[in-house]
Amino acid sequence: MSRSRLDSLGEFPFRRLAGLLADKVPSPAGPVLDLGIGEPQHAVPPILAENVARHAASWNRYPPPTGTPSFRRTVARWLARRNALSETVLDPDRHVLPVAGTKEALYLAAQLAVDRAGRSRPAVLMPTPFYAVYYGAASMAGAEPVLLPASAASGFLPDLDAIGPEVLARTAAFYLCSPANPQGAVADRAYLAKAIGLARRHGFALFLDECYSELWDKEPPPGGLDVAHHDTGSLDQVLVFQSLSKRSNAAGLRSGFVAGDPALVQAFAKLRAYAAATQPIPLMEAAEALWNDEAHVEENRRLYRQKFDVAEQRLSGRFGFFRPAAGFFLWLDVGDGVAATARLWTEAGLKVLPGAYLDGPAPISAPYVRLALVHDLGTIADALDRFVATLAPDDRPAGRS
Repeated sequence: MSRSRLDSLGEFPFRRLAGLLADKVPSPAGPVLDLGIGEPQHAVPPILAENVARHAASWNRYPPPTGTPSFRRTVARWLARRNALSETVLDPDRHVLPVAGTKEALYLAAQLAVDRAGRSRPAVLMPTPFYAVYYGAASMAGAEPVLLPASAASGFLPDLDAIGPEVLARTAAFYLCSPANPQGAVADRAYLAKAIGLARRHGFALFLDECYSELWDKEPPPGGLDVAHHDTGSLDQVLVFQSLSKRSNAAGLRSGFVAGDPALVQAFAKLRAYAAATQPIPLMEAAEALWNDEAHVEENRRLYRQKFDVAEQRLSGRFGFFRPAAGFFLWLDVGDGVAATARLWTEAGLKVLPGAYLDGPAPISAPYVRLALVHDLGTIADALDRFVATLAPDDRPAGRS
């Protein structure tokens, strides 16, 4: 009996992690600290709850599948500000579609692209390591996930020149995450323009996952719509995915949007009408308030910079440490990520994620672990001290116990 597409998928990374640690007892030396999952722990902006309460009378209304006109206008204006676009470039009714968090949108996107492409042996490109939803989405859409190594040698982004013509000829979609999860690498304007050019020449959809774009260190990363409009002259073949989960510490709100090529947005709206949840109006009102406020985002960036300062002090010169350009992850070379994960759990009470769990069947990230710097500064400092004491006990700076 042949295996189903679902059966052919491996376990989701966090289920694999749970299995790895299931029979292991965490160290009792201190509180267990979870650095494995990228769940923001900064304070939720008060305007979220305030706006949900203010619009409580709307809980009895079915939310419109394409969102409220006000939400779409708010997103279009935010995109115009963020991408230095004239407000006339983006039509809220043609270029913007709300989604119930980008996880489901990224998953459905592969179904949309593979169906529209109509290619035999369709391929869906993605970096490796990757957000597991890309791989699952491609597989369940009946496409071949084609993994493009994003290693230190290529600046932690896929080498676009290494994609063969045979693969490009059957590509239906390309998932590209910038800033990258887990490495925090940022695609510059030239890189994005090249990716857009490939999408148009070969007729595939470019899905730009920009969910970490607002958590930058020194300067804001270029946006896909900025490059598409200013550097290539149109939004054709490009969809950008954005969320409030990381930007606004609102993962539980399940609010995001897709924006870009109006033909893709229209097709996506049709698909979602059959297959996806719509966001309740009180939550959409709260999301509007968050997109209209930048003060809490600036505070987020300040807090993450402080934690990267501490990480740089503790880890500089060890474990291949580099300070990422954006995001909130550390990507550390510990030799054997799975073994180090088990050891950190049993000896230090730290939960991290093995890099190999973010790869496909042929992992290139086995030496790495991913740490999410989502907790408060004191907790992160404690965690990093435990990390070093466990994996490099004889390599601590002088004067630090």
